[in-house]
Amino acid sequence: MRIILNPEANIETEMLSKGTIAGLPIPTPVPDTQIETKDQPSPISSAAIKPNTDFEPIVLAFSCNWCSYTSADLAGVNRFHYPACVRVIRFMCSGRIEPDFIMRAFEYGADGIIVSGCKLGECHYISGNEKAQKRLEMTGKVLDLLGLGAERLGSVWISAAEGAKFASYMNEFVDRIRSIGPSPVKGIC
Repeated sequence: MRIILNPEANIETEMLSKGTIAGLPIPTPVPDTQIETKDQPSPISSAAIKPNTDFEPIVLAFSCNWCSYTSADLAGVNRFHYPACVRVIRFMCSGRIEPDFIMRAFEYGADGIIVSGCKLGECHYISGNEKAQKRLEMTGKVLDLLGLGAERLGSVWISAAEGAKFASYMNEFVDRIRSIGPSPVKGIC
């Protein structure tokens, strides 16, 4: 299956009118009708609110060959630390990253995805990173509709000389995914 997003299309209206996304029903929000009182215990236990400190996320970083992959290499050479749970996958250009790759990564167990590429306006393939940015915006909307949350998808646009920025962003993103928790589709597919 391949998802092709048209930036001009109103994807939310189209998907909601069909009632399904990729053959799966769109979850409908449950209205909050129950009012909590002192006599009535909360339906949410305190264990559900506490963050899982044992959770180590799986984060994939789709990186362009020319800038962000090189900055990841520079981060390693300069010994800038970022979590070992980040797995960097090299693409020739961030514009090559299809929404299908992102959806499949979540399907196979990723908790977060980062797309990194050249600085905007400085793409080695002219406008690949700008195309990637548009695709990421649309993919984030789809992730929200599916209940995964757009916050599980990140992007960073950096030059090859910014190894420290690459490591810093990876640390921030992994901390964000740790606070969100595991992907809701983990273990289902």
